[in-house]
Amino acid sequence: MEKQPAVYILASGYNGTLYIGVTSNLIQRIWQHKNDLVEGFTEKYGVHSLVYYELHEQMLTAIEREKQLKKWNRQWKIKLIEKTNPKWKDLWEELV
Repeated sequence: MEKQPAVYILASGYNGTLYIGVTSNLIQRIWQHKNDLVEGFTEKYGVHSLVYYELHEQMLTAIEREKQLKKWNRQWKIKLIEKTNPKWKDLWEELV
C-alpha cells in the first residue's frame, strides 16, 4: 500500500468535522496528520481519525475523486463513510 494514490476522509470524531485529502502514501500522510505535522485545518480542529479511504491506480483519478468529494454536501459524505464504516471507527489500525 505504500506508494499508491489514495483519497481519504478524516474526522474529529463521530459525525464530527470532516477533512478530505489525497496522497500517494496513505500510511505516511495519516501518520503526519495524527502527529500534527501537517499545519492547518486538521491540526487546528483536531481532525485525526481516518474514517474512510479509497485506493486508486492513478494519481489523476485520485485527484479527480478528491475534487468530486469536496463538492458533495455533508450528508452525502456521511452516507459514504457509513456505508463501509457505520461506527466511524478509526481505520488507522487496519493500515499499520
